[in-house]
Amino acid sequence: MTHPPLFAVKSGLSTYFVPPVRVVWTSATGVKNAGGLLAQSPGQALLGQAAEPLVLRAGRRPGGIVLDFGTEIAGSIEVFTPMTDPKATSSIRVRFGESVSEVMADIPDRGAQNDHALRDQVVSLPWLGRATIGQSGFRFVRIDATAAAPDVRITEVRALLSLRDIPHAGSFACSSPRLERIWRTGAWTVHLNMQDYLWDGIKRDRLVWIGDMHPEVAVINAVFGDQVVVRASLDLTRDVTPVSSWMNGISAYSMWWIIIHEDCWMHHGDLAYLRAQKDYLGALLHRLAGFVDAGGCETLDGMRFVDWPTFADPVAVHEGLQGLMTLAMDSGGRLLRALGDVAGARACVAAADRLRRHTPPRSGRKTPAALSLLAGICHPDATAAALARGGPRDLSTFCGFYVLRALGRAGRTATALDFISRYWGGMLDCGATTFWEDFDLAWTKNSGRIDEPVPKGKKCVHADFGEHCYVGLRRSLCHGWAGGPTAFLSEHVLGITPAAPGFAKVRIEPHLGRLKWAEGSYPTPRGPIRVRHDRGADGSVRTRVSLPRGVVRVRG
Repeated sequence: MTHPPLFAVKSGLSTYFVPPVRVVWTSATGVKNAGGLLAQSPGQALLGQAAEPLVLRAGRRPGGIVLDFGTEIAGSIEVFTPMTDPKATSSIRVRFGESVSEVMADIPDRGAQNDHALRDQVVSLPWLGRATIGQSGFRFVRIDATAAAPDVRITEVRALLSLRDIPHAGSFACSSPRLERIWRTGAWTVHLNMQDYLWDGIKRDRLVWIGDMHPEVAVINAVFGDQVVVRASLDLTRDVTPVSSWMNGISAYSMWWIIIHEDCWMHHGDLAYLRAQKDYLGALLHRLAGFVDAGGCETLDGMRFVDWPTFADPVAVHEGLQGLMTLAMDSGGRLLRALGDVAGARACVAAADRLRRHTPPRSGRKTPAALSLLAGICHPDATAAALARGGPRDLSTFCGFYVLRALGRAGRTATALDFISRYWGGMLDCGATTFWEDFDLAWTKNSGRIDEPVPKGKKCVHADFGEHCYVGLRRSLCHGWAGGPTAFLSEHVLGITPAAPGFAKVRIEPHLGRLKWAEGSYPTPRGPIRVRHDRGADGSVRTRVSLPRGVVRVRG
């Protein structure tokens, strides 16, 4: 047996074949036997073909077809061709899209682009063979013949889904089917982005953004447990970022790196991995402490960023960074204490105490207010009332996670669940199978769905909206940072949080809001914790718990 070279690395990804489920559109002319692509097919070019192939006429008015694979996919497609006489190769134009509008667009119309992955290209097809095309994030594919002869003949098209073959060790069910669906959709959104590294998006932003990873890691902890892709992404960003620089060029993202490490430490309890971070962690915390002035005001330099909706508002950015810096110093102090660095831990505590003495001006924006509440630098009741005001407006799919956590911390579970149902559920109402880079409920007014051609007189919820770096069709409709509700439902509604590293101890404090019941499981290094909560006629909640060996439940 010949072994691979020493430098070969085995991918952690598996490939799954996904057939198309629907023909969404065909050109008015030049298409024959479109429905044949929906028949069961062998995944093999055949010498004898029982069914008539799809025919797309070439020439000045080439034929075209749009296929729907039923769900968002990270991967590529395979196109199979039959035997023809005479032998001839044909060419096709292939467009991938996360919406029907995107798959119908030309670059650069309405934001359509080939950034990070080619979603629009012309390729040649073999005679009696198959061609693998693309690497992108998509649900829809448009195939057109080109102007060059001959006509295109295709016997089969299937998607190749690239996915980590890992089970759901966590689960969630409740008396609201809508919330159950949202939990599953958030899990699927993040699962798709668990590629070679933990990406932010599978179409655009196929990159490791450390700050954006925080909600993703929270989802992974709640659904899959400890995963190597998280450590690889944390270490990659650390190794390419000197302590004298900020991760991804953003000061907040270096702070999120610290907070993620505490989450991993508490969930998985891997002291050896934490020790490997000690030198960098200590140096980073020392540097951050230098950006807290004598009055406790953060003075961070570089790109001052919390989330895109607040980016142009310096008052909101300062308010948010003040809260985030406080959270990072709290996490850093606990981590350094676990590593035996008593002096470093004391310095972090002192910096956090100074930060809490400074009250930044209030911007009236939800993201910075939520971070301030979570950091303990504002009054929880008044801040929660402000967060609830106006309903699920002024949210970002990224930092909406912290708004949910802040509402939960302040005892506003019913409001948080209403936000999830209306805001994240609003994407599902538009035909989404994954959660988006950005969303505003106002976009849905007089707008069509993403899984159909936009009716005349209606707006396109994908192409006609968006700002900052995600204008129009450039906007990703599968963005890992948007999966936060999945983590929130597991950690807050089921009420399962680690009380000691590696879940040696656990707190189970359910918050049902208006739900009648909720049940589920949460992965730990010792096995899954399982709970069931039922609301009685008197409003009290009865809880049943199954703990794995070695996990102790604590209260308070």
